[in-house]
Parts: sequence; structure tokens; C-alpha cells
Amino acid sequence: MSATVESLATALRRLREARELSQETVAQRAGISLNTYSRIERGTVAPAWLTVAKIADALDVTLSELASAIEREES
Repeated sequence: MSATVESLATALRRLREARELSQETVAQRAGISLNTYSRIERGTVAPAWLTVAKIADALDVTLSELASAIEREES
């Protein structure tokens, strides 16, 4: 996977853990399967933007905040 996918995965994990949420909770809130969310957070799949937007909403962050988190991971 690309560095951006890996950075997205790490950013999502950090955001989720900072909010003390389980993968299952985030997946449920985003309306995706736990397996799909787990694969995204491990960086083994590149999600569609609609899925990214749903996950950001589930984590209660804006896409801009998520983009900033991804940029921090890439630097």
C-alpha cells in the first residue's frame, strides 16, 4: 500500500484510541463492517472517499481535521 494509505490507517487508529472507541463502535457508527474497518485501519485496503467521510463522522472529526492528522503521520 502507499504511504498515504498507511498514514490514513495510523491517523484513524490514533484518533480512535484518543476517543477510547473500539473498532467495532467506529464501524457501527460509520455503517461499515468491522472487517472492513479493521482492514482500513491496518492499511491493507484503500477506502473510497465516501467511506473515509463516514469514518470521520463516526470519529466526530471533520475531513479537514482528518487530513491534518494524515499529514502529521506523513511528516
